[in-house]
Amino acid sequence: MSSHFDIVGSFLRPAALKQARLQFEQGNLDQADLTKVEDQLITELVKQEVAAGLTVVTDGEFRRSYWHLDTFWGFGGIDHTQAAHGYFFHDEETRRDAATVTGPIHFTGQHPDLAAFEFLKSVTPAGITPRQSIPSPAQCYFELIRDQENVEALQAVYPNETDLLTDLIQAYRDLIQALYQAGCRDLKLDDCTWGTLVDEDFWQGPGKELFDRTELQAKFLALDNAVLAGWPSDLRLSTHVCRGNYHSTWASAGGYGAVADDLFGKLNVDAYYLEFDDDRSGDFAPLAKVTGDKTVVLGLVTSKQATLEDPTTLIQRVTEASQYVPLERLALSTQCGFASTEEGNQLTATDQWNKIKLVVETAKQIWSTEE
Repeated sequence: MSSHFDIVGSFLRPAALKQARLQFEQGNLDQADLTKVEDQLITELVKQEVAAGLTVVTDGEFRRSYWHLDTFWGFGGIDHTQAAHGYFFHDEETRRDAATVTGPIHFTGQHPDLAAFEFLKSVTPAGITPRQSIPSPAQCYFELIRDQENVEALQAVYPNETDLLTDLIQAYRDLIQALYQAGCRDLKLDDCTWGTLVDEDFWQGPGKELFDRTELQAKFLALDNAVLAGWPSDLRLSTHVCRGNYHSTWASAGGYGAVADDLFGKLNVDAYYLEFDDDRSGDFAPLAKVTGDKTVVLGLVTSKQATLEDPTTLIQRVTEASQYVPLERLALSTQCGFASTEEGNQLTATDQWNKIKLVVETAKQIWSTEE
């Protein structure tokens, strides 16, 4: 990231894309024709991102249905299944899609995220950075133990959890190596696990009493760091900590304080993309735990609602955060993408670009002496 403004990555799916995906699901459009539609719309999106002043671009996640499951399904040994329930958000339940282990987990040499990045790179202009986002390995592990059915399927293949973690780490490292060889130099790990760890209500549900949150947090950290370790210094690694972003609703609540020592002090990333768009994320004080010269991208602008934030308030909040992290290591963005799943948040494309314009213009005002 060369500027102090940024994006998390997903964009509202255009009507033409939704129509093409529906035709594909109904058997009225083949994969080649769907890919042509995706290619055209991603090419147009990249041009819009550059025109908006962004120096880092994404493909909007236009080829995905979910921000996380599509990546899991791309590994050998993980199948697309249906759970008894979807994910529970505030006043809403998602579709029931799930990822279940059916064999040893491995990178097959091909992966939808690799193909997606290769195309994105091919349509990204010189001087602009194409970013690839993938769900964190901790998020994948959490998916594989999301309910009793998944746990039983997992244990049938992996009676020894050490073998599971070894294979999962290797599959992720193989995918990242392939992305790096394809030219990826900016990789973001999206992660809802930290958000669930700090939400007391989340752990009151049936079966949740079986989990030891302290042990789970240590496992998440070790798993992610095993995947993040040892990459070339020119690969920028970041993580986005999310509390749920589905159809303008949310899934978890709680400040960063309870996980700050591990998240900000021990996770081996170069940058954090953090939600701070409402009270559910707590205050800025835990940012004092951020170590080294890591960048903190403040998600102060909500992607869930169309109403534009007051620039003066945004400037004041960035100033407040600079008490804990130096201003030169801060940046501004929306708190999440605009469509973590293909349903998208409840705002229009015009609203979406107005939000990005607000981020860019406000950041330039704050960091004008550094631009």
